[in-house]
Amino acid sequence: MVSTVAPDVIRNEDHVSALRHSIHLVRCESDRFFEIIKPEAIYDRPIDARHRVIFYIGHLDGFDAIQICREHLGVRSTDPALDELFQAGIDPDARHLPSDKASDWPSLADVLAYVKRCRARVDAHLTDASPDVLAMALEHRLMHLETLGYMFHNFEYAKKNEPATCARGRLTSGDSPNNGWVEIPAGTATLGKKHDGTFGWDNEYGELRVEVDGFRIQQYSVTNGDYLSFVREGAKMPHFWTERNGRIYYRGMFAEIQLPLDWPVYVTHDEAQAYAAWAKASIATEAQFHRAAYGTPEGLERSYPWGEQPPSEEHGNFDFRTWDPWPVSAHSQGDSAFGVRQLVGNGWQWTSTPFAAFPGFSPSKTYPGYSANFFDGEHYVLKGGSARTAAALLRRSFRNWFRRDYPYMYATFRCVMPIN
Repeated sequence: MVSTVAPDVIRNEDHVSALRHSIHLVRCESDRFFEIIKPEAIYDRPIDARHRVIFYIGHLDGFDAIQICREHLGVRSTDPALDELFQAGIDPDARHLPSDKASDWPSLADVLAYVKRCRARVDAHLTDASPDVLAMALEHRLMHLETLGYMFHNFEYAKKNEPATCARGRLTSGDSPNNGWVEIPAGTATLGKKHDGTFGWDNEYGELRVEVDGFRIQQYSVTNGDYLSFVREGAKMPHFWTERNGRIYYRGMFAEIQLPLDWPVYVTHDEAQAYAAWAKASIATEAQFHRAAYGTPEGLERSYPWGEQPPSEEHGNFDFRTWDPWPVSAHSQGDSAFGVRQLVGNGWQWTSTPFAAFPGFSPSKTYPGYSANFFDGEHYVLKGGSARTAAALLRRSFRNWFRRDYPYMYATFRCVMPIN
C-alpha cells in the first residue's frame, strides 16, 4: 500500500511538507515497482498502444522536472532533448499504433542518469513550488503506478518478479452471488467540483447539478460468472480470460487461476454495452453513478459512498492493497446509502457518458493537454477506482476515461434499468 497525503484545502507549511514527503515516498514506490520487470524486458512493449517500459522509467521524473521546474518556476532544463523524449505518453487508436524500435531509445544507464538529474533539480526547488503543482506531480505518479500495473499484467510471467510481499486478491471458487436490483429514487447528482482552493484536474472543475430520474441498479458489479453466461451464448471472452483444454482461467498478475466466478468481470466499454443490451438493460450514465454512489434517501450527498470517513481498508479494495480483485460481495462497510456495493474500488465502473468538459471548462495552464486532447467522442468516463487506484484519487469529482475498445484496464460495470 502507498501511504500519501490527499491534497487538502488547508494551505499551510505542514500541508506542503506532507506533499513533499509524499512525493519522495511515491518515488521509492515507483522504483520498487520497476523491479517487478526483469532486465531483459525493460525495452519491451507489453501493450501495443503504449510506450515501451523504458519510456516510463524516464517519464515519471521527467514530468516532475518539466512541470515543477520548467513550466511552473521557469528553471531552465539541462536536458531539453531528453525532456522532449520523455514528456508525454501516447493514446493511439488501433489504426495508428507506435512503430518505434527498442534501438531508438537511450540506454538504461543514460535514462537512470537523466532520472537522477531530474530528481536533483526538483529537490532543489521543491520549497519554491505551489501546493497545486506539487499535488499534480504526486497524483500524476500515482496514476502511472496504476497504468504500469495493468501494463505489467500483460507481460508473460517469465518476465516478472513476484514481490515477496505480494498481496493477491482473495482466491475463491465461490459461485457468483445473486445480483439483485436496488431502486434509486429520483434526485440531484452533483458532478465536478467548485474552485474551492482544493486540488483537482482541469476536467473536474465546473460543478454541475443534474436532476436524475429514478432508476434501478445492480447491487454488485457484473461478475465473471454472470458474463460467462453471455460468452456461452456466443460473446467473445474478455481480455483477462484464457481457455485451455476446455477450461477457462483468469490471467492474474502473477498466476493463472481457474475463473473466479464471484470476481468482477473486466471488460471494454463495447463489451459492457453488449452485455447490457443482451440483458435488456443499459450501463449507468455518469450522473446515475453519482446518484447511486453519493446520494442519500434524504436528498443529501456524501463525499464517499460510505460517508465522510477517509478511505480505509474496511471500505474497499483500493490503494494498491492487492494485485487482483476480491469477490463482488466483499466490503459491505463501503456500501452506499442505498446499499449498492463496491462503487469505489475493485474495478473502475464504465459509464455510458462520453468524456467531455463541464460548463466553464478551462485547460490547465501548466498542462493544457491533460483533458482537452481527449474530448473527442471516442473516450468514455469511468468512475470509482480499482485495487491499484491510490486513495488520493477516490474523491467524488475524479474522472477517469478510456477508449471504448480498450481491453487492458481494470474496468467493470453494472447494469441499470428504468423504474417501471
